[in-house]
Amino acid sequence: VLLAESGGGSVQAGGSLRLSCAASGSTSCVTWFRQAPGKEREWVASIYRDGTSFYSDSAKGRFTISRDNAKKTVYLQMNDLKPEDTAMYYCAADDTYGACETRSVTSFDTWGPGTEVTVSS
Repeated sequence: VLLAESGGGSVQAGGSLRLSCAASGSTSCVTWFRQAPGKEREWVASIYRDGTSFYSDSAKGRFTISRDNAKKTVYLQMNDLKPEDTAMYYCAADDTYGACETRSVTSFDTWGPGTEVTVSS
């Protein structure tokens, strides 16, 4: 499976963006991670094929992960963006049972190239 992110860009604080992760094939768990300059890659949100989703504390209440299985695409709607959300956003996929609950970078073998999000104050 190949993944490709899109939808990144530059917005002002309080703005919104919707990221997309298009897959070339079927996936079970799809997860969004992000990596800010000089920081480690961190987990943002995950979703199973059935729609069960999980959010990091920083994403909860502001971000919504969803998926359209027919289009093989997972979305990350990001609202009320803050400067600290500035990062490269990556989607990753894995079909291992329980993958979405690991929230670990090392649990995912399939990654997209990333899309950049910049939030200015």
